[in-house]
Amino acid sequence: MKTIQWFPGHMAAAMRMMRENLSLVDGVIFVLDARCPAASFNAELKKTASAKPVLYVLNKGDLADGGADALLSAIVKKGAAAVKINALNGASKRDITGAMDKIVAEKRARALEKGYRKTFRFMVAGVPNTGKSTIINLIAGGRRAETGDKAGVTRGKQWIRLENCELLDTPGTMPPAFGNQRLAARLAYVGSINDDILDLDDIALGLISELSSKYPERLAERYSLGTGTPLEILEAACGKRGFITRGGGFDFERGMRAVIDDFRKGRLGKITLDDPSDMAELGF
Repeated sequence: MKTIQWFPGHMAAAMRMMRENLSLVDGVIFVLDARCPAASFNAELKKTASAKPVLYVLNKGDLADGGADALLSAIVKKGAAAVKINALNGASKRDITGAMDKIVAEKRARALEKGYRKTFRFMVAGVPNTGKSTIINLIAGGRRAETGDKAGVTRGKQWIRLENCELLDTPGTMPPAFGNQRLAARLAYVGSINDDILDLDDIALGLISELSSKYPERLAERYSLGTGTPLEILEAACGKRGFITRGGGFDFERGMRAVIDDFRKGRLGKITLDDPSDMAELGF
């Protein structure tokens, strides 16, 4: 895969906005993709919010297998607050709101000692397409923030005022430079980097290569071939799905899009690309 660099101008503006508004919030909710928490961890965001209580939310937990639990444990062992959820499942609301209460418990106790009740504010941040706005809607109990399945839906800040707290929805923000291209590629696989700036064959063949190494049985179950070169597996996927051109060859473009979509929509089963060593490599 070609070197990945994606830091549009609006992301630089978003980082400035976060720094300017940090003094207004009591805590920060960092949203990570449960399939690749290390890849979706932005050290610049962590550095920016270093003075605030932080909650790490591993979203899309329904698409990740037990590997995500190991990553969650690795984060917690470092003394950080973290929870794994599926923001599309209403049952996850209790998990995340309970975790939010814990990270501001000391502030709440101090406020009560002084005789007043405080409305706590949280900034919701993370890389694109991790589900920040969906989490806000989960907490709010209804559609309050714009959502989408493409990176970059939220472009400006938006305050969401609720009965018990206020949430600041922020644009998805990448680190200015990708020091680890292996992790950057995983962001491309899950859709956190705009597909329009990447080569389709880079994403699809790279994803197939990683899945054939870690989850060959899933590829075999879906496409009747789990091992071989990425191109051979792609050919099998085209054949299984009937993606054939008029000339009798394989329609590779349709096949590549199908494989990517199958992974992102969970049709290949629950998959976790990262492992605790990836978190350790980031110094987390």
